[in-house]
Amino acid sequence: MFDANFIKGCSAIGAGLAVIAGIGPGVGQGIAAGLGANAVGRNPGAKSDITSTMLLGQAVAETTGLYGLLVAMLLLFVQPLV
Repeated sequence: MFDANFIKGCSAIGAGLAVIAGIGPGVGQGIAAGLGANAVGRNPGAKSDITSTMLLGQAVAETTGLYGLLVAMLLLFVQPLV
């Protein structure tokens, strides 16, 4: 029904849009790191608790970016319609 080049082009556009999902985690992790550094500056005695909580939150936030990367790779390299 569709030409193979059309499907490949749509897959490339979709992959580009999926990679945009990495912007949100980047901004969120930057904010979390800044607030974590601020918290350690105010209370140096709680450095280990603050750091572990911050890293756990960043790991959870990173999954969104990884899912976007996975979708982009699937769109680029797995093309069952062609």
